[in-house]
Amino acid sequence: MDTTSDIKLSDYQYELPEDRIAKFPLEKRDESKLLHFEDGNVDHHRFYNLPALLPSNTLMVFNNTKVIPARLIFQRASGAKIEIFLLQPIAPSTIINETMMHTGAVTWQAMIGNLKKWKDGEVLEGKVMANGNVLTINATLENREERLVKIDWKDDNLPFAAVVEAVGEVPLPPYLNRKATNEDKPRYQTVYSLKEGAVAAPTAGLHFTDETLRKLTDAGIKTDYLTLHVGAGTFQPIKEEIVTHHPMHSEQVVVTRENIRHFLAHDGNIVAVGTTSMRSLESIYWYGVKLLNGDSKAFQIQKLYPYQEGLIKASLQESFQAILDFMNTENLDEITGSTEIFIMPGYEFRVCNGLLTNFHQPASTLILLVAAFTKGTWQKIYHEALSHDYRFLSYGDSSLLWHHKKA
Repeated sequence: MDTTSDIKLSDYQYELPEDRIAKFPLEKRDESKLLHFEDGNVDHHRFYNLPALLPSNTLMVFNNTKVIPARLIFQRASGAKIEIFLLQPIAPSTIINETMMHTGAVTWQAMIGNLKKWKDGEVLEGKVMANGNVLTINATLENREERLVKIDWKDDNLPFAAVVEAVGEVPLPPYLNRKATNEDKPRYQTVYSLKEGAVAAPTAGLHFTDETLRKLTDAGIKTDYLTLHVGAGTFQPIKEEIVTHHPMHSEQVVVTRENIRHFLAHDGNIVAVGTTSMRSLESIYWYGVKLLNGDSKAFQIQKLYPYQEGLIKASLQESFQAILDFMNTENLDEITGSTEIFIMPGYEFRVCNGLLTNFHQPASTLILLVAAFTKGTWQKIYHEALSHDYRFLSYGDSSLLWHHKKA
């Protein structure tokens, strides 16, 4: 791969007027605009036109993570409010799906608002309605330096997923600069969301309706679903001019044996629905490379692993077959791993040749991903979007981008 050391953050800036940031979703999900980019050309559509823009030999890969209401507000006896923003589980398991289904106390690492007012070991109590009953929830600050919070509740039949659903608020992106409303709970969620654990939505999927999904099936488009639990780090701005110094956030990925079988059996276009699906698919490829190189059996992809010299590269088929062989040997139906892969100009895409994605913040890791995928023509695409009144960021419009298209 090309060197990434000469990538400068200033080359990925653009001016995004405040009024182009979509603060609220459209009334109908699939009436958003859809910019279509192929072979250097741009044309404009509505999202409900998507099935007509995809060749019949396309496999679309979705991220079925479900956003949890990760903002928990408690009040001290003094009246001071303490906000707990859940980031990642520590106990009983670091695997998100397992902790969400746990029916006892849980410990999470969190961002904590008004931390200085919360005393070590102090128990904060809240009461909410859950399943028609009053539920008492306690939060205890276990470790100030590491921001570890223990949460327990007085109902052994309720999993943590139900508890957080009752007490929590939708964690809207900071750039929306507003409080969540009742409307955000269903709208900041894809219609196919399934596995609780994300603290931010995979926003490329917000445009889909049940009708759009049905039309994809009618058009012969294949679909598959994997899981990447989107973390708060997705909003973390790059502060270093040398972008490789940016500390990439790690996110949890779950891939099943059936996923791998589907990928191996498919020989056409693979379109990632969103940057999270893209990062998942490319990370899965590199996990297969790790297995083939004998590096480690752990599914953990460091941010610059793909750029290392001396790796034994593999075809997509060889990589995925190595994973399937490993899963068969270990009798695994799914693997949970983590990735902090940093996709930037110079990256060689191994799995995806199409990307469905919204329009992203200036000088962000996601702009670098789009720049890499569109071979440096991102500025043309974003200029077209701005000049045609597209809405930007999480609740904004969409784009279908082709790296190359298979006939």
